[in-house]
Amino acid sequence: MKIVILGAGVIGVTSAWYLAKAGHSVTVIDRQPSAALETSFANAGEVSPGYSSPWAAPGIPVKAMKWLFMQHSPLIIRPTLDPAALKWMGQMLGNCTSARYAVNKSRMVRIAEYSRDCLMALREETGIQYDQRMQGTLEVFRTQKQFDGIGKDVAVLKAGGVPYEILDRDGCVTVEPGLSGSREKIVGGLRLPGDETGDCFMFTTELARMAQQAGVTFLYDTGIMRPVTEGARVKAVETTKGLIEADVFVGAMGSYTPKFLERLSIDLPVYPVKGYSITVPIIDAARAPVSTVMDEAHKIAMTRLGDRIRVGGMAEIAGFSKDLPAKRQATLTHSIEDLFGGAGDQTKAKFWSGLRPMTPDGTPVIGATRYSNLYLNTGHGTLGWTMSCGSARVLADLISGNKPEIETSDLAISRYAA
Repeated sequence: MKIVILGAGVIGVTSAWYLAKAGHSVTVIDRQPSAALETSFANAGEVSPGYSSPWAAPGIPVKAMKWLFMQHSPLIIRPTLDPAALKWMGQMLGNCTSARYAVNKSRMVRIAEYSRDCLMALREETGIQYDQRMQGTLEVFRTQKQFDGIGKDVAVLKAGGVPYEILDRDGCVTVEPGLSGSREKIVGGLRLPGDETGDCFMFTTELARMAQQAGVTFLYDTGIMRPVTEGARVKAVETTKGLIEADVFVGAMGSYTPKFLERLSIDLPVYPVKGYSITVPIIDAARAPVSTVMDEAHKIAMTRLGDRIRVGGMAEIAGFSKDLPAKRQATLTHSIEDLFGGAGDQTKAKFWSGLRPMTPDGTPVIGATRYSNLYLNTGHGTLGWTMSCGSARVLADLISGNKPEIETSDLAISRYAA
């Protein structure tokens, strides 16, 4: 079949790879001049299946109110009357129950664990390099109350068979020696030894190159205007370079996917939640993180990427704004310097922001729509890198008429119909 993928981020490129491997003729369209120049460009660098958790959780509404008044808050909500934002936040609050959290997290872990297996197989098959490390993820807790509250997450990890380690202060320093200078600031940690790290931009651009060699066509600098329908099918997409027809279309435009679907009267509950990162060169390797360290207090992740440290986090409800307020950089700088002081050269920090496509239940939307030849692969939030290969492989199986290796009936947009 002739398949057109809308979007050349990590989700669109991995989708193209697996669909091409399944024997289809694939074209990828993106408005940018090359792959991975938006949300996939400078994320936190984690491939963390075990930390795949919905933001909507019991107690979050109360925590959110406290966060808003913190100096280095992990949550920023800019005043808005945007109906889409208000509706999305209301839906998210509706998922902040124990029952919904358990269902949503189990879905997310299912996809993420499968995705890690797919990434491992892809790496073995292709030899792709992206500053990867396979040394786990460590979440550190600054207060005993935080440390004592990990029970619900540990229960889900146990149920999913995900390896984990609960570490005291000394155990955290053993696996991440760079914490030795700040050991008194933490009380313990939760480590997932099976997690990985890597540069998502490097991975995506290299896989796009390999996909092109395998026959995938990439149409860059091409704006996607609107779908053109014929009955219950999408016949073509109108672009800035003309109409492009195909047998199947895949919406993988991240936060911009709902705008495309509005023309089809499809209500996709995906909203852009802004995140920030800084990338700094390492000047003292002994003080730097070995892998990824997550600062629970500030919801900041610090990842070793070759000779750099990527520091990413925060959640900002600000529509499609990509501005870079100095206060946000200060939060990232504070977190890395407080735990790994002197590891990186902050005078050479590169500051960035990206729009994470978030669903209110945390689970991405993967699968068919009511249009017989239109599929979606979007809404991965902070976990696009973590879930990319598994989501793409599932999508390729669904489109090819093969039974996916994991359960997918609860992943499509139809789950919101009720």
